[in-house]
Amino acid sequence: MVKTFKTLDEQISIFQSKGLIIHDIDEAKEILLRENYFFLNGYRLLFMESEAKKSFLPGADFDELYGMFHFDRHIRNIIFKNILIIENNIKSIMAYNLSKRYGYREKEYLNAKNFTSDRKKKRQVDDLIRKMKRQIRINGSQHEATMHYINNYGYIPLWIVVKILSFGIVGELYSILKLDDQKAIAMDFNISSDELLIYLPILANFRNLCAHEDILYNHQTQRDISDTLYHAHLDIPKVSGEYVYGKHDLFALIIILKQLLRKKDFALMISELEYEITALKGRLHSISVDKVLHQMGFPLNYERIVDL
Repeated sequence: MVKTFKTLDEQISIFQSKGLIIHDIDEAKEILLRENYFFLNGYRLLFMESEAKKSFLPGADFDELYGMFHFDRHIRNIIFKNILIIENNIKSIMAYNLSKRYGYREKEYLNAKNFTSDRKKKRQVDDLIRKMKRQIRINGSQHEATMHYINNYGYIPLWIVVKILSFGIVGELYSILKLDDQKAIAMDFNISSDELLIYLPILANFRNLCAHEDILYNHQTQRDISDTLYHAHLDIPKVSGEYVYGKHDLFALIIILKQLLRKKDFALMISELEYEITALKGRLHSISVDKVLHQMGFPLNYERIVDL
């Protein structure tokens, strides 16, 4: 089926034909123009009787739909700024550990001998070294700090290079380090190297989602995180031996951030999320906020994780 352009009036009509109540047509048109019908429509399933029937629940209105859009934007901003904290922490800790062990000049820290000796990963090691050299070459002249080192010393130390590396490349870099180096870096977060190997691509995935303003609240990761004490202490129920929440949903990310953020930063983040959830609750009437929390993978006692 070919999708064709729809005017604002036609977009309004589509919503109304499916039973969505719109109290202020002009305001709805302005919102649709600024925010995009496609993106707002991405939250419709929460307010529909079923995906098959394609009709909205009795009493569902445009204000609720926009309220959910707004809520997702706000929690996305909260999550994003905290992932950026973690990104900076990981880059700093990794640069410190590797520079201390291998040196701070490119020819020293980009030596293939510094990485895993697993022959299955040799190509990956070579490819990543090329990627890092390429990012240094392309981005090195675009940042004041890198230009300073190039002009004054003729090289860029790793603690400066990490600032221009994408989070994805940093995660890939960690995956090809020697096991001792992986353990040393993970130890600074008080987690195992196996856990950090799982967490880094999940963090990078959520980071990119937030940066591009994609829908966050019901996002599912491709890989489950391991069971943690937080799952048990929050009494998250199990189905067929698997926890219902906190494995590959937004709450799984919250569990990761619990382990990686400093206590005060994590507590502030949960407080900000709680504020947004309470605000959303006041804007909903055709559905319960519990339905949204379920889609997020949040247990109803999610705030208890702060004290665990």
